[in-house]
Amino acid sequence: MAPIRDKYTIHSKAVVCQDVELKGDITIGSGTIVHPKATIFAIAGAIVIGSGCIIEEGAIIVNRRKEVMRIGDDNLFEIGCRVESPTIGNFNTISTRARVHHTLRIPSYCVIGAGCLVVPTEDEILDDYTVVYGPAAERRKWSGRGKVQEADLRRKHAEYLHEMLPKFNRLRRGDGM
Repeated sequence: MAPIRDKYTIHSKAVVCQDVELKGDITIGSGTIVHPKATIFAIAGAIVIGSGCIIEEGAIIVNRRKEVMRIGDDNLFEIGCRVESPTIGNFNTISTRARVHHTLRIPSYCVIGAGCLVVPTEDEILDDYTVVYGPAAERRKWSGRGKVQEADLRRKHAEYLHEMLPKFNRLRRGDGM
């Protein structure tokens, strides 16, 4: 099998720091912010990241499957998390140091709590509004209350990062989509 050539498509309105490890076929959408020291590896298949996502330092996103890994819009990947999920919807939060295995598909409005390890033995799809928490990765449903405030807060966070990161970091330029 021939190795996948590195090919990045970075939207002109995305902020991707120079100190980010990118390998494989990766597309980064408008308004997405990738902090320094983040890692995005498209090992077997491509990775397509939507718009408005925030990928914090130390976050690792890996696609080991042949299918394209699709990450929707407005997702937050916090410091030190590791995600191999083949599909991720919109407005999800993968908290600090959480780990998500490639057998789990995440729809929209889900939260994987800090330090949670989610490794289903067979392919599984969470329901929308699922919260995974605690050392045993327990689950419950979120009512959705406060999601508008959460979206506003995330948008403000992104605006701040969009302004501040380029002041202190060199940026990577893509082909501008």
